[in-house]
Amino acid sequence: MSSRDIKPGCDQIIDILPDPFVVIDRNFRIVAANRKYTDRFGISPEAVIGQYCHKVSHHSDVPCSQHGEHCPLETVFETGQPTQVMHIHFDKDGKQEFVQLQANPIRDQDGQVMYMGEYINPISQYDDKGALLIGRSRALVRMISILQRVAPTQTTVLLLGESGVGKECVAQYLHQYSSRPAGPFIVVDCGSLGEQLIESELFGYEKGAFTGASARKKGLIEAANGGTLFIDEVGELPLALQTKLLRVLETGSLRRVGGTDYLQVDTRIVAATHRNLKQMVQEGQFREDLYYRLSAFPINIPALRERKDDIPLLAEHFLAAIEEGEQYLPLAPQVIETLLSYDYPGNVRELRNIMERAVILAAGAAITSDHLVFEVQDGSNDSYAAREQLLDDKLHQEMNQRMLKRRRSEVDEAIVLQALRQHNGHRKAAAQMLGISERTLYRYMNKLRENS
Repeated sequence: MSSRDIKPGCDQIIDILPDPFVVIDRNFRIVAANRKYTDRFGISPEAVIGQYCHKVSHHSDVPCSQHGEHCPLETVFETGQPTQVMHIHFDKDGKQEFVQLQANPIRDQDGQVMYMGEYINPISQYDDKGALLIGRSRALVRMISILQRVAPTQTTVLLLGESGVGKECVAQYLHQYSSRPAGPFIVVDCGSLGEQLIESELFGYEKGAFTGASARKKGLIEAANGGTLFIDEVGELPLALQTKLLRVLETGSLRRVGGTDYLQVDTRIVAATHRNLKQMVQEGQFREDLYYRLSAFPINIPALRERKDDIPLLAEHFLAAIEEGEQYLPLAPQVIETLLSYDYPGNVRELRNIMERAVILAAGAAITSDHLVFEVQDGSNDSYAAREQLLDDKLHQEMNQRMLKRRRSEVDEAIVLQALRQHNGHRKAAAQMLGISERTLYRYMNKLRENS
C-alpha cells in the first residue's frame, strides 16, 4: 500500500484542533482526546483513554448532572442534537475555570448516536482591570452561558436587575467578549444627569448650539463608535430623547444638538435599568417602540441573595482589592457563616461596602463577625439611625484602640495626665485606657514627679 492510500487516524485529526477536544461514549468514558485536552487537565494521552469525563474535568465520581449542572452528553444522546452549555472545570493546577462546551453527536453508519464530540473553550473571567464576574453559583454560570451566546452578536442587550447587582460589570463582560473588544467601552448614567445635560452628553453639540458651546463636542454615542456604549438607568431618559435614541438604534445615525446633518455611527448599545419598563410604557412614561427595541435580548442579573454560594469568593475578592487587604485572608469560617446569614438588599455593592468597613474596624487585627456591620432590614428611620449609631460607636472604639496602640511606645506627660484626670486618678483604669500596665504607669508618674 502506498503512502497515498494511508488515511489519517482520529488522533491525528483532532490534534489539529486549536482548543481542547474529546470524544466520549454514552457511558461517560473518554475514547479519544487531543493533545490540548490532555495538557489542559494534566493527564497523559495514554492515561486519559477509558477515564470518566466527569472524573477528569470535575474531579467527581458522578456525572455533573448530579451536581446540578446541565450534562451535554446526556442531552446529545437523548435528543441527538448539538448543545452548548457553560460549565466549571478544574485545570491541571486544581484551579476552577469557566468553560464553554460545544457538544455534537457522532453517528454510526445507521445514523444512531455512537459518541459525543465535545469542544472545550476556556473562558477567562478577567480583563486588564481585574475580575469581571466572580463566583461559581448555578445562577451566575447560567447567566454567563447566556452572555457568551449574545456577546459576539450586534444585538442590543437590556440588563435588568436590582440596584447594586453589578450591571456595569456585566456590560463590560459583554464588551470584552464581543466582536469589538479593542473598541471603546463608554458608560453614561442617565440617573445622575439632567435632561439638557443628557442630550448634549449622548448626542454632542455643534459650536454655538447654546450659550457656552464655544466648540464642537462629540457625544458619547459618537465617541463609542466601533465599541460599546453602556446606558445605565435608561428608564430615566426623558421622552423627547427616547425618540432620538430610537433613531440611533434603528438607523445607526444621529444628529448633534444644533446640527443639521446626520452622522453614521457603529456603536453597540447595552442598556440597563432597575425599573419596570413595561409598567412605565403602560403609564406613558416610556416609549413602547423603544422598549421593544431595547428588549430585543433582555438578561436578568440575579440578586446576591439568589447566588449566596458566591458570597465567600466575592468577599475575599473585595478584600484582596483593598490596599493591604490581603493580610485579612483567608476569612474565618465564622465570618463566612455570618456573611451567608444576610440577604443583602444592596446586593454586590453592599457586600463590597461591608468588607471595606470591616477592614477599617479590624484595624490590623483578624476580621471577626463583630466587624461586619449590616443594614437593618426593616427599613424604618429608627432602625437606620440605630445602625448608623452602631457603626459610629464601633468606628470610634476601634480607632481609639488603634491610636492607643501607637502610643504605647510614646506616652508623654500630657497623655498620662489626661488619662488620670479622665478616670479621677484611678491608676488601673488610666493604665487600661493607655494600653499599658500599671507598673509602666507608675514609672511614668515617677518621671513626672522627678521633673516637677
